[in-house]
Amino acid sequence: MKPPRFSLPNQKGEIRNLADYKGRWVIVYFYPKDDTPGCTTEACSFRDNIALFEGMGVTIFGISKDTVTSHRKFVDKYDLPFDILSDRSAETIQAYGAWGKKKFMGREFDGILRKTFIVGPDGELKKVYPDVTPAEHAQEILKDLKEMQA
Repeated sequence: MKPPRFSLPNQKGEIRNLADYKGRWVIVYFYPKDDTPGCTTEACSFRDNIALFEGMGVTIFGISKDTVTSHRKFVDKYDLPFDILSDRSAETIQAYGAWGKKKFMGREFDGILRKTFIVGPDGELKKVYPDVTPAEHAQEILKDLKEMQA
């Protein structure tokens, strides 16, 4: 199955298109908000394992509704070595099914769900992680990628 295509600005305002990464493994992860505890933990986990991901030929994209300016501050503050994309309209977020009902402190609301997708070099969707634990997620993906690439 082909994942939804996207064309979104990164933290520098440069447009990134999923189609431009055919031939590479791509991780697309959706997260609620820059510089919040879980989102920071998840991003830093990818950062701390970037050499392993790059060694496997993987490109990582984080996506949220935050602005390009917010993303630039987030990337700079935590020295993130991958692109964080801004989806202000939430079209891509919705296309991936990463928008839905959430609960926080007894309140229910619509928002970005923490979901991750692995896209293979053939441009096909290889794995979906519908429920992510931020601290363990990068290791889980690395393990799965090793099996997929074996």
